[in-house]
Amino acid sequence: MRAPLKPLILPDVPPVPVQVYNPARLAALAATALMHTEPAPDLDNLCELAASASGTRRALVVLFDARHAFYKAAVGCGPLTLGQRSFPLHTDACPLLAGTSGPLVAEDTTRDARLAHLPDVRDKRVGAWAGFPLRSADGLVLGGLCVLDEQPHPWTDGQIDTLTGLAGAVSDVIELRRQMHHAHERIDALESSGAAADRLAQTLQDSLLPPVIARPEWLDAAALYLPAGNGSSVVGDFYDLFPTRQPWWCAALGDVSGKGLEAAKVTALARYTVRTEATQHSSPATVLARLNDALVRQRVNDRFLTAVCVMLRPGPDGGVRGLVSLGGHAPALIRRADATVEEAGRPGLLLGIFADAGLHAEQVELAPGDALLLYTDGVTEAHGRSGHAVWGLTALSAVLAGCDGLNAEQTLERITTALSEYAGDHHSDDTALLLLRVPLPAEEKP
Repeated sequence: MRAPLKPLILPDVPPVPVQVYNPARLAALAATALMHTEPAPDLDNLCELAASASGTRRALVVLFDARHAFYKAAVGCGPLTLGQRSFPLHTDACPLLAGTSGPLVAEDTTRDARLAHLPDVRDKRVGAWAGFPLRSADGLVLGGLCVLDEQPHPWTDGQIDTLTGLAGAVSDVIELRRQMHHAHERIDALESSGAAADRLAQTLQDSLLPPVIARPEWLDAAALYLPAGNGSSVVGDFYDLFPTRQPWWCAALGDVSGKGLEAAKVTALARYTVRTEATQHSSPATVLARLNDALVRQRVNDRFLTAVCVMLRPGPDGGVRGLVSLGGHAPALIRRADATVEEAGRPGLLLGIFADAGLHAEQVELAPGDALLLYTDGVTEAHGRSGHAVWGLTALSAVLAGCDGLNAEQTLERITTALSEYAGDHHSDDTALLLLRVPLPAEEKP
């Protein structure tokens, strides 16, 4: 058995924090599969935001294992080869973040005992430095978001607050990368065994759908997934609801063509990309356009995707305002408090086929008591027990109109009950629904 790694201590150089060598931290970093890999455009974008927010020209996303610090993203450093992005652990400041509980900020690095020994400080290349820890889902420090200037200067409280928030966004991207890598590993394992695919399909599906959706206090939300048939196939439906830039929240729902492991690969890419892009763009049309770019560019396989994306924020008088965009997807449905139902969203093209999907963002306003329903075509295209006529948008709208006095969860139960009564076991496609409802003032907050 190999001896555990020991901290590297050089003469007259402060030791690397012992937390760097924590086996749990090293395992969490390895699970991201990001060390010594090609640059990530989404992380470069966040570095650009960090540089802009801090008034600097240089910003880095640095990951570090037990031997090296690695620049996964870099802005203001010129073109860097993969080899030029890796440095001995003790020559970089970011590993110090493993031993801190928060940011590490230096107005004058030459006068800071923690940093003065570093080569870039001695060579007058870094005069001011600020680093913010990047944490795994369980709180382990995987690296740092840092900004730096050649000349010493103070950092303002506003800059520190903004950079702390951006470090949280970078941490979220890294966690999503870990989840996607884990999903791909499981998919590859499934592909090697058809029998295992049937047994593990539901487990994989669970990893692609959030088990419990988050929701803001100003919104009542519920989601539901119903597998077709016996539910043994890995499918391409997904939904998500998550916070982006305060006070915005993003809701997304999509349907990948076909089933099986190839569909699941596209689902993993889509959910990860939407989460990443929604933290950087307030328009759902832009989010879906970036998803379309990723699908066209990466060409995971020949599958395409339909999706609806909604950005929402609280509005006046207890209401909610937002934007909705459709990428080849059925329109969202708005149920008003007076039981009328209307469609929302301008049609766009399927995602993953055309370079320009012709996406639009349409404004929506929801008053207290109004609800917005997102759904996949497994709902409207479910066949009746006779196996012929489909349930259709008219039937769905009628059931939705009849949901007086019901909260989000109860409304979805009413819809799925009506769908099951019509289709029985004859619906051949998977079904995903996401309902977003604005509570009435007299209702208890969800």
